[in-house]
Amino acid sequence: MGLFGVMRTGVSGMNAQSSKLGTVAENIMNSSTTGYKRAQSEFSSLVVSQGAGSFNSGGVEAHTQYQVSKQGNISFTTSKLDLAVDGNGFFVVGNEAGESFLTRAGHFVPDGDGYLLNTAGYYLQGYPITGNTAPTTVANGLGGLERINITQNQLEATPTNEAFLRVNVSEDAAIVPAADLPSANAATASYSHKTSMIVYDNLGNEVKLDVYYSKVTETAADSDWEVSIYNAADAAPGGGFPYTAPALNTQTLTFDVTTGNLTGASATAINIAVPNGGTFDLDLDQSTYLNADFTVTNVDADGNAPSAVKNVEFSDDGTLFAIYTNGDRRAIYKIPLADVPSPDRLSNKSGNVYSTSFDSGDVRVGFAGEGGLGSIKVGGLEDSNVDLGNELTSMIESQRTYTANSQVFKAGSDLLEQLVNLVR
Repeated sequence: MGLFGVMRTGVSGMNAQSSKLGTVAENIMNSSTTGYKRAQSEFSSLVVSQGAGSFNSGGVEAHTQYQVSKQGNISFTTSKLDLAVDGNGFFVVGNEAGESFLTRAGHFVPDGDGYLLNTAGYYLQGYPITGNTAPTTVANGLGGLERINITQNQLEATPTNEAFLRVNVSEDAAIVPAADLPSANAATASYSHKTSMIVYDNLGNEVKLDVYYSKVTETAADSDWEVSIYNAADAAPGGGFPYTAPALNTQTLTFDVTTGNLTGASATAINIAVPNGGTFDLDLDQSTYLNADFTVTNVDADGNAPSAVKNVEFSDDGTLFAIYTNGDRRAIYKIPLADVPSPDRLSNKSGNVYSTSFDSGDVRVGFAGEGGLGSIKVGGLEDSNVDLGNELTSMIESQRTYTANSQVFKAGSDLLEQLVNLVR
Protein backbone atom coordinates (compact mmCIF):
# COMPACT_ATOMS: atom_id res chain seq x y z
CA MET A 1 0.00 0.00 0.00
CA GLY A 2 2.90 2.39 0.75
CA LEU A 3 4.32 2.33 -2.79
CA PHE A 4 0.89 2.75 -4.34
CA GLY A 5 0.28 5.63 -1.92
CA VAL A 6 3.50 7.32 -3.04
CA MET A 7 2.48 7.03 -6.67
CA ARG A 8 -1.02 8.33 -5.98
CA THR A 9 0.45 11.23 -4.02
CA GLY A 10 2.69 12.09 -6.97
CA VAL A 11 -0.30 11.99 -9.32
CA SER A 12 -2.29 14.18 -6.91
CA GLY A 13 0.55 16.72 -6.86
CA MET A 14 0.80 16.73 -10.65
CA ASN A 15 -2.97 17.21 -10.98
CA ALA A 16 -2.90 20.11 -8.53
CA GLN A 17 -0.04 21.84 -10.32
CA SER A 18 -1.74 21.17 -13.63
CA SER A 19 -4.78 23.01 -12.29
CA LYS A 20 -2.59 25.92 -11.20
CA LEU A 21 -0.90 26.03 -14.60
CA GLY A 22 -4.37 26.16 -16.13
CA THR A 23 -5.28 29.25 -14.10
CA VAL A 24 -1.95 30.87 -15.02
CA ALA A 25 -2.63 30.18 -18.70
CA GLU A 26 -6.11 31.67 -18.41
CA ASN A 27 -4.76 34.75 -16.65
CA ILE A 28 -2.09 35.33 -19.27
CA MET A 29 -4.62 34.81 -22.05
CA ASN A 30 -6.95 37.42 -20.51
CA SER A 31 -4.34 39.93 -19.37
CA SER A 32 -5.77 42.44 -21.88
CA THR A 33 -9.44 41.54 -21.43
CA THR A 34 -11.56 44.44 -20.13
CA GLY A 35 -12.94 43.75 -16.67
CA TYR A 36 -11.30 40.33 -16.33
CA LYS A 37 -10.57 39.20 -12.76
CA ARG A 38 -7.52 37.07 -12.02
CA ALA A 39 -7.99 33.37 -11.23
CA GLN A 40 -5.78 31.78 -8.60
CA SER A 41 -5.35 28.24 -7.31
CA GLU A 42 -5.15 27.51 -3.60
CA PHE A 43 -4.22 24.08 -2.26
CA SER A 44 -5.50 22.07 0.70
CA SER A 45 -4.00 18.80 1.94
CA LEU A 46 -5.81 15.46 1.98
CA VAL A 47 -4.60 13.35 4.92
CA VAL A 48 -4.96 9.55 4.95
CA SER A 49 -5.50 7.82 8.30
CA GLN A 50 -2.25 6.41 9.66
CA GLY A 51 -1.55 3.02 11.15
CA ALA A 52 1.01 2.21 13.85
CA GLY A 53 4.54 1.87 12.50
CA SER A 54 3.66 2.93 8.94
CA PHE A 55 2.96 6.11 6.99
CA ASN A 56 0.39 6.45 4.23
CA SER A 57 0.97 9.52 2.09
CA GLY A 58 -2.09 11.61 1.29
CA GLY A 59 -2.72 14.05 -1.47
CA VAL A 60 -3.49 17.66 -2.30
CA GLU A 61 -6.65 19.31 -3.62
CA ALA A 62 -6.68 22.44 -5.79
CA HIS A 63 -9.34 25.14 -5.32
CA THR A 64 -9.74 27.89 -7.91
CA GLN A 65 -11.02 31.33 -6.95
CA TYR A 66 -11.31 34.62 -8.83
CA GLN A 67 -10.06 37.88 -7.34
CA VAL A 68 -13.28 39.67 -8.22
CA SER A 69 -12.99 42.27 -5.47
CA LYS A 70 -9.52 43.41 -6.57
CA GLN A 71 -9.73 46.69 -8.51
CA GLY A 72 -8.14 46.90 -11.94
CA ASN A 73 -6.60 50.06 -13.38
CA ILE A 74 -8.99 52.38 -15.24
CA SER A 75 -8.00 53.43 -18.75
CA PHE A 76 -9.86 56.32 -20.36
CA THR A 77 -11.18 56.24 -23.91
CA THR A 78 -12.90 58.61 -26.32
CA SER A 79 -16.32 56.93 -26.08
CA LYS A 80 -18.96 58.42 -23.78
CA LEU A 81 -20.63 54.99 -23.69
CA ASP A 82 -17.63 53.29 -22.07
CA LEU A 83 -18.19 52.84 -18.33
CA ALA A 84 -16.03 51.70 -15.44
CA VAL A 85 -16.75 51.14 -11.75
CA ASP A 86 -14.25 52.66 -9.35
CA GLY A 87 -14.84 50.83 -6.07
CA ASN A 88 -17.51 48.33 -5.10
CA GLY A 89 -20.27 47.22 -7.41
CA PHE A 90 -21.11 45.74 -10.78
CA PHE A 91 -23.12 46.74 -13.82
CA VAL A 92 -26.27 44.70 -14.34
CA VAL A 93 -26.47 43.06 -17.76
CA GLY A 94 -28.73 40.49 -19.37
CA ASN A 95 -28.55 37.89 -22.13
CA GLU A 96 -30.94 37.13 -24.97
CA ALA A 97 -32.90 34.77 -22.73
CA GLY A 98 -33.62 37.54 -20.23
CA GLU A 99 -31.31 36.23 -17.49
CA SER A 100 -29.52 38.90 -15.46
CA PHE A 101 -25.83 38.86 -14.52
CA LEU A 102 -23.22 41.13 -12.95
CA THR A 103 -20.14 42.42 -14.75
CA ARG A 104 -17.31 44.93 -14.56
CA ALA A 105 -16.78 44.91 -18.35
CA GLY A 106 -18.23 48.25 -19.42
CA HIS A 107 -17.35 48.63 -23.11
CA PHE A 108 -20.86 49.21 -24.46
CA VAL A 109 -21.88 49.88 -28.06
CA PRO A 110 -25.36 50.02 -29.62
CA ASP A 111 -26.54 47.09 -31.73
CA GLY A 112 -28.67 47.44 -34.85
CA ASP A 113 -31.77 48.10 -32.76
CA GLY A 114 -30.13 50.66 -30.48
CA TYR A 115 -29.64 48.42 -27.44
CA LEU A 116 -26.36 48.84 -25.55
CA LEU A 117 -24.36 45.63 -25.30
CA ASN A 118 -20.80 44.85 -24.31
CA THR A 119 -18.11 42.88 -26.12
CA ALA A 120 -19.43 39.55 -24.79
CA GLY A 121 -22.95 40.32 -26.09
CA TYR A 122 -24.64 41.14 -22.78
CA TYR A 123 -27.18 43.98 -22.69
CA LEU A 124 -26.78 46.84 -20.22
CA GLN A 125 -29.82 47.21 -17.97
CA GLY A 126 -31.23 50.26 -16.22
CA TYR A 127 -34.34 51.93 -14.89
CA PRO A 128 -36.38 53.97 -17.39
CA ILE A 129 -37.07 57.61 -16.55
CA THR A 130 -40.48 58.94 -17.50
CA GLY A 131 -41.83 62.42 -16.92
CA ASN A 132 -38.57 63.61 -15.29
CA THR A 133 -39.41 61.41 -12.30
CA ALA A 134 -36.32 59.99 -10.62
CA PRO A 135 -36.43 56.16 -10.55
CA THR A 136 -36.14 54.12 -7.38
CA THR A 137 -34.28 50.85 -7.03
CA VAL A 138 -35.54 47.46 -5.97
CA ALA A 139 -33.02 47.10 -3.16
CA ASN A 140 -32.92 43.30 -2.87
CA GLY A 141 -33.39 42.21 -6.47
CA LEU A 142 -33.08 43.04 -10.13
CA GLY A 143 -36.78 43.64 -10.81
CA GLY A 144 -37.86 46.73 -12.72
CA LEU A 145 -34.73 46.82 -14.88
CA GLU A 146 -34.93 46.78 -18.66
CA ARG A 147 -32.52 46.81 -21.57
CA ILE A 148 -31.24 50.29 -22.34
CA ASN A 149 -32.12 51.49 -25.83
CA ILE A 150 -30.51 54.71 -27.05
CA THR A 151 -32.53 54.93 -30.26
CA GLN A 152 -35.12 57.66 -29.94
CA ASN A 153 -36.67 57.73 -33.41
CA GLN A 154 -39.64 59.83 -32.40
CA LEU A 155 -39.39 63.61 -32.63
CA GLU A 156 -39.66 65.27 -29.26
CA ALA A 157 -41.90 68.29 -28.69
CA THR A 158 -42.42 69.43 -25.12
CA PRO A 159 -44.97 72.09 -24.10
CA THR A 160 -43.91 74.79 -21.67
CA ASN A 161 -44.78 74.04 -18.06
CA GLU A 162 -42.59 76.51 -16.20
CA ALA A 163 -40.96 79.86 -16.95
CA PHE A 164 -39.59 82.92 -15.22
CA LEU A 165 -39.17 86.58 -16.20
CA ARG A 166 -37.04 88.95 -14.13
CA VAL A 167 -37.17 92.67 -15.03
CA ASN A 168 -36.48 96.10 -13.64
CA VAL A 169 -39.31 98.59 -14.08
CA SER A 170 -38.41 102.27 -14.17
CA GLU A 171 -39.09 104.25 -11.02
CA ASP A 172 -39.78 107.46 -12.96
CA ALA A 173 -42.41 105.93 -15.26
CA ALA A 174 -45.67 107.89 -15.55
CA ILE A 175 -48.90 106.53 -14.09
CA VAL A 176 -51.20 105.00 -16.75
CA PRO A 177 -54.90 106.03 -16.47
CA ALA A 178 -57.20 103.16 -15.55
CA ALA A 179 -59.21 103.45 -18.77
CA ASP A 180 -56.06 103.09 -20.83
CA LEU A 181 -54.54 100.12 -19.03
CA PRO A 182 -53.65 97.18 -21.29
CA SER A 183 -56.06 94.96 -19.38
CA ALA A 184 -58.93 97.02 -20.83
CA ASN A 185 -57.77 96.02 -24.34
CA ALA A 186 -58.87 99.31 -25.87
CA ALA A 187 -57.48 100.91 -29.01
CA THR A 188 -56.26 103.77 -26.83
CA ALA A 189 -54.35 101.45 -24.46
CA SER A 190 -51.01 102.67 -23.22
CA TYR A 191 -48.34 101.15 -20.99
CA SER A 192 -45.05 101.86 -19.30
CA HIS A 193 -42.96 98.99 -20.70
CA LYS A 194 -43.33 96.02 -23.03
CA THR A 195 -41.37 92.86 -23.73
CA SER A 196 -42.12 89.50 -25.37
CA MET A 197 -41.12 85.91 -24.75
CA ILE A 198 -41.49 82.57 -26.53
CA VAL A 199 -43.22 79.51 -25.08
CA TYR A 200 -44.33 76.23 -26.72
CA ASP A 201 -47.67 74.51 -27.20
CA ASN A 202 -48.38 70.76 -27.26
CA LEU A 203 -47.25 70.39 -30.87
CA GLY A 204 -44.02 72.27 -30.37
CA ASN A 205 -45.26 75.44 -32.05
CA GLU A 206 -43.73 78.66 -30.83
CA VAL A 207 -46.24 80.91 -29.07
CA LYS A 208 -45.16 84.52 -28.67
CA LEU A 209 -46.44 86.25 -25.55
CA ASP A 210 -46.62 90.05 -25.30
CA VAL A 211 -45.99 91.19 -21.72
CA TYR A 212 -47.07 94.71 -20.71
CA TYR A 213 -45.98 96.52 -17.55
CA SER A 214 -48.04 99.56 -16.50
CA LYS A 215 -47.55 101.82 -13.49
CA VAL A 216 -50.93 102.13 -11.73
CA THR A 217 -50.36 103.95 -8.42
CA GLU A 218 -47.57 105.19 -6.22
CA THR A 219 -47.61 106.14 -2.54
CA ALA A 220 -44.99 106.94 0.04
CA ALA A 221 -44.82 103.23 0.88
CA ASP A 222 -45.25 101.29 -2.33
CA SER A 223 -45.91 101.34 -6.05
CA ASP A 224 -48.45 99.12 -7.84
CA TRP A 225 -47.84 97.84 -11.36
CA GLU A 226 -50.18 95.93 -13.62
CA VAL A 227 -48.77 93.09 -15.69
CA SER A 228 -50.94 91.95 -18.61
CA ILE A 229 -50.04 89.10 -20.96
CA TYR A 230 -51.51 88.61 -24.44
CA ASN A 231 -51.05 86.10 -27.22
CA ALA A 232 -49.15 88.07 -29.88
CA ALA A 233 -51.05 86.18 -32.59
CA ASP A 234 -54.23 88.02 -31.48
CA ALA A 235 -52.73 91.50 -31.92
CA ALA A 236 -54.30 94.07 -34.21
CA PRO A 237 -52.89 94.42 -37.75
CA GLY A 238 -49.46 95.93 -37.43
CA GLY A 239 -49.32 94.82 -33.78
CA GLY A 240 -50.68 96.23 -30.58
CA PHE A 241 -54.20 96.99 -29.37
CA PRO A 242 -56.91 96.01 -29.55
CA TYR A 243 -56.22 92.28 -29.46
CA THR A 244 -58.90 89.99 -30.86
CA ALA A 245 -58.94 88.01 -27.61
CA PRO A 246 -58.72 89.17 -24.00
CA ALA A 247 -55.52 88.99 -21.99
CA LEU A 248 -54.36 85.52 -21.04
CA ASN A 249 -54.04 86.88 -17.52
CA THR A 250 -53.42 90.06 -15.56
CA GLN A 251 -51.61 90.44 -12.25
CA THR A 252 -50.68 93.33 -9.93
CA LEU A 253 -47.12 93.62 -8.61
CA THR A 254 -46.45 95.77 -5.56
CA PHE A 255 -42.96 97.19 -5.02
CA ASP A 256 -41.58 98.64 -1.82
CA VAL A 257 -40.44 102.15 -2.80
CA THR A 258 -37.78 102.09 -0.07
CA THR A 259 -35.98 98.92 -1.15
CA GLY A 260 -37.14 98.63 -4.76
CA ASN A 261 -38.05 94.97 -4.18
CA LEU A 262 -41.41 93.25 -4.37
CA THR A 263 -43.33 93.39 -1.11
CA GLY A 264 -43.97 90.23 0.84
CA ALA A 265 -47.69 90.43 0.13
CA SER A 266 -47.23 90.83 -3.63
CA ALA A 267 -48.25 87.88 -5.81
CA THR A 268 -45.25 87.10 -7.99
CA ALA A 269 -46.58 84.54 -10.44
CA ILE A 270 -49.06 84.78 -13.30
CA ASN A 271 -50.91 81.65 -14.38
CA ILE A 272 -50.84 81.33 -18.17
CA ALA A 273 -52.88 78.94 -20.32
CA VAL A 274 -50.94 78.54 -23.57
CA PRO A 275 -53.23 78.19 -26.61
CA ASN A 276 -53.23 74.49 -27.56
CA GLY A 277 -50.74 73.95 -24.76
CA GLY A 278 -50.44 73.46 -21.06
CA THR A 279 -50.98 75.78 -18.13
CA PHE A 280 -48.00 77.11 -16.23
CA ASP A 281 -47.03 79.82 -13.74
CA LEU A 282 -44.84 82.59 -15.11
CA ASP A 283 -42.59 83.42 -12.17
CA LEU A 284 -41.97 87.17 -11.81
CA ASP A 285 -40.12 86.97 -8.50
CA GLN A 286 -36.91 89.01 -8.11
CA SER A 287 -38.22 91.79 -10.35
CA THR A 288 -37.14 95.24 -9.13
CA TYR A 289 -38.29 98.89 -9.09
CA LEU A 290 -35.17 101.02 -9.43
CA ASN A 291 -34.20 104.37 -10.91
CA ALA A 292 -32.96 102.80 -14.13
CA ASP A 293 -34.27 101.98 -17.58
CA PHE A 294 -36.58 99.03 -18.13
CA THR A 295 -34.33 95.97 -18.34
CA VAL A 296 -34.96 92.27 -18.71
CA THR A 297 -32.40 90.79 -16.32
CA ASN A 298 -33.24 87.11 -16.79
CA VAL A 299 -35.78 85.11 -18.74
CA ASP A 300 -36.23 81.42 -19.48
CA ALA A 301 -38.96 78.95 -20.40
CA ASP A 302 -38.81 75.20 -20.78
CA GLY A 303 -40.37 73.25 -23.63
CA ASN A 304 -39.06 72.86 -27.14
CA ALA A 305 -39.98 72.69 -30.80
CA PRO A 306 -39.94 69.25 -32.52
CA SER A 307 -36.39 68.00 -32.35
CA ALA A 308 -34.62 64.71 -33.05
CA VAL A 309 -32.01 63.01 -30.87
CA LYS A 310 -28.48 63.92 -31.92
CA ASN A 311 -26.57 61.70 -29.49
CA VAL A 312 -26.64 60.28 -25.98
CA GLU A 313 -24.24 60.46 -23.06
CA PHE A 314 -23.94 59.26 -19.47
CA SER A 315 -23.44 61.47 -16.45
CA ASP A 316 -21.26 60.43 -13.51
CA ASP A 317 -24.29 59.33 -11.47
CA GLY A 318 -25.28 56.80 -14.15
CA THR A 319 -28.05 58.85 -15.79
CA LEU A 320 -28.29 58.47 -19.56
CA PHE A 321 -29.29 61.68 -21.34
CA ALA A 322 -30.66 62.08 -24.84
CA ILE A 323 -29.18 65.19 -26.48
CA TYR A 324 -31.52 66.78 -29.04
CA THR A 325 -30.52 68.79 -32.09
CA ASN A 326 -31.87 71.95 -30.46
CA GLY A 327 -29.52 71.47 -27.50
CA ASP A 328 -32.11 70.16 -25.03
CA ARG A 329 -31.18 67.27 -22.73
CA ARG A 330 -33.63 64.70 -21.43
CA ALA A 331 -32.90 61.94 -18.93
CA ILE A 332 -34.10 58.60 -20.33
CA TYR A 333 -32.45 55.93 -18.13
CA LYS A 334 -30.48 55.59 -14.93
CA ILE A 335 -28.23 52.60 -14.41
CA PRO A 336 -27.77 51.09 -10.95
CA LEU A 337 -24.85 49.24 -9.44
CA ALA A 338 -25.28 45.86 -7.78
CA ASP A 339 -23.13 44.25 -5.10
CA VAL A 340 -22.99 41.16 -2.91
CA PRO A 341 -21.45 40.57 0.55
CA SER A 342 -18.69 38.31 -0.86
CA PRO A 343 -17.83 39.21 -4.48
CA ASP A 344 -14.96 36.67 -4.63
CA ARG A 345 -17.54 33.90 -4.10
CA LEU A 346 -19.63 34.82 -7.14
CA SER A 347 -20.07 32.14 -9.80
CA ASN A 348 -17.93 32.96 -12.82
CA LYS A 349 -19.59 32.66 -16.24
CA SER A 350 -18.35 33.06 -19.80
CA GLY A 351 -18.10 36.65 -20.97
CA ASN A 352 -16.71 38.14 -17.73
CA VAL A 353 -20.11 37.98 -16.04
CA TYR A 354 -21.07 36.61 -12.65
CA SER A 355 -24.14 35.19 -11.00
CA THR A 356 -24.88 34.97 -7.31
CA SER A 357 -24.20 31.80 -5.36
CA PHE A 358 -24.99 30.55 -1.89
CA ASP A 359 -21.51 31.59 -0.73
CA SER A 360 -21.60 35.06 -2.32
CA GLY A 361 -24.79 36.16 -0.59
CA ASP A 362 -27.79 37.92 -2.07
CA VAL A 363 -27.55 40.84 -4.46
CA ARG A 364 -28.05 44.41 -3.26
CA VAL A 365 -28.91 47.19 -5.71
CA GLY A 366 -28.36 50.94 -5.42
CA PHE A 367 -27.04 53.93 -7.31
CA ALA A 368 -23.40 54.97 -7.68
CA GLY A 369 -21.92 56.57 -4.57
CA GLU A 370 -24.69 55.38 -2.27
CA GLY A 371 -24.44 52.83 0.53
CA GLY A 372 -20.80 51.92 -0.01
CA LEU A 373 -21.13 51.47 -3.77
CA GLY A 374 -18.37 52.83 -5.98
CA SER A 375 -18.49 55.64 -8.50
CA ILE A 376 -19.01 55.41 -12.25
CA LYS A 377 -16.26 56.67 -14.53
CA VAL A 378 -17.72 57.76 -17.87
CA GLY A 379 -15.39 57.25 -20.82
CA GLY A 380 -13.28 54.74 -18.90
CA LEU A 381 -12.74 50.98 -18.91
CA GLU A 382 -11.44 48.79 -16.10
CA ASP A 383 -8.37 46.83 -17.16
CA SER A 384 -7.71 43.23 -16.21
CA ASN A 385 -6.21 42.95 -12.72
CA VAL A 386 -3.66 40.37 -13.96
CA ASP A 387 0.04 41.12 -13.37
CA LEU A 388 2.02 39.39 -16.11
CA GLY A 389 5.23 39.36 -14.05
CA ASN A 390 3.54 37.49 -11.22
CA GLU A 391 1.91 35.05 -13.63
CA LEU A 392 5.21 34.17 -15.31
CA THR A 393 6.77 33.61 -11.90
CA SER A 394 3.86 31.36 -10.87
CA MET A 395 4.20 29.45 -14.12
CA ILE A 396 7.85 28.66 -13.43
CA GLU A 397 7.08 27.65 -9.84
CA SER A 398 4.29 25.31 -10.96
CA GLN A 399 6.44 23.83 -13.69
CA ARG A 400 9.23 23.03 -11.21
CA THR A 401 6.79 21.60 -8.67
CA TYR A 402 5.07 19.53 -11.36
CA THR A 403 8.46 18.10 -12.35
CA ALA A 404 9.28 17.27 -8.71
CA ASN A 405 5.96 15.45 -8.28
CA SER A 406 6.61 13.49 -11.47
CA GLN A 407 9.94 12.38 -9.97
CA VAL A 408 8.09 11.18 -6.84
CA PHE A 409 5.80 9.13 -9.09
CA LYS A 410 8.78 7.77 -11.02
CA ALA A 411 10.58 6.80 -7.79
CA GLY A 412 7.51 4.91 -6.58
CA SER A 413 7.19 3.22 -9.96
CA ASP A 414 10.85 2.14 -9.92
CA LEU A 415 10.53 0.71 -6.41
CA LEU A 416 7.39 -1.16 -7.40
CA GLU A 417 9.21 -2.59 -10.41
CA GLN A 418 12.04 -3.82 -8.15
CA LEU A 419 9.49 -5.46 -5.85
CA VAL A 420 7.84 -7.23 -8.76
CA ASN A 421 11.21 -8.52 -9.97
CA LEU A 422 11.94 -9.97 -6.53
CA VAL A 423 8.69 -11.91 -6.63
CA ARG A 424 9.67 -13.41 -9.94
